[in-house]
Amino acid sequence: MLRSLLFGIIFYVGSVPYVLSALLGSRISTPLLRKSVHGWSRFHHGCARWLLGIKTVVDGTLPQEPVLFAIKHEAMFETIDMPRMFRLPAVITKRELFDIPGWGPAAKAYGMIPVDRQAGASGLRAMLALARQMQAEGRPIVIFPEGTRVPHGERPPLQSGFAGLYKLLGMPVVPIAVDSGKLTPKNKPWWHSGTMTYKVGETIPAGLPREEVEARVHAAINALND
Repeated sequence: MLRSLLFGIIFYVGSVPYVLSALLGSRISTPLLRKSVHGWSRFHHGCARWLLGIKTVVDGTLPQEPVLFAIKHEAMFETIDMPRMFRLPAVITKRELFDIPGWGPAAKAYGMIPVDRQAGASGLRAMLALARQMQAEGRPIVIFPEGTRVPHGERPPLQSGFAGLYKLLGMPVVPIAVDSGKLTPKNKPWWHSGTMTYKVGETIPAGLPREEVEARVHAAINALND
């Protein structure tokens, strides 16, 4: 608990210069914006490693070419870790995060993709338009296909937006399992120390039937639940 409290103080206070720098970069300098976002992600990773005692391991090889990454989502850890892991990832995340002062405008300028779960078809169209723009720029797209954070060990079905994105973008999918949830006790505000693993699954080609791609992705992102 004390380590988690120390992490919270140092990480959130230390994040302020990165957020301000990213906000400034979103207005005057794209390189500054990107450097700020990537620096913030590395700062978070360092705080987790040295303050919380959380070591991260990648089991497998992450492709360098632009693909659609489908990732298990068990904690905020992996969301913040994406810019450190990938080159200019365009991460699909809930629209509410873009309402955060300072962070929201910077995230939008960086290329984060909001999804409005209440907007129905219009929200999906807006998400796809931005995803296509990021794809045209040669950037990897990151989606958490279960739609929200889930406790470690649970296997909810994939949200329908994943299949639509897979079909319309025509990109190969790389599923990644994550077990960050085992280090975060349910309904508790602290972390355990330990090792968190990203397990990279086999690349799934574009153009498969919906049932097949969903089954393969669902199995792969839950590989660390076994």
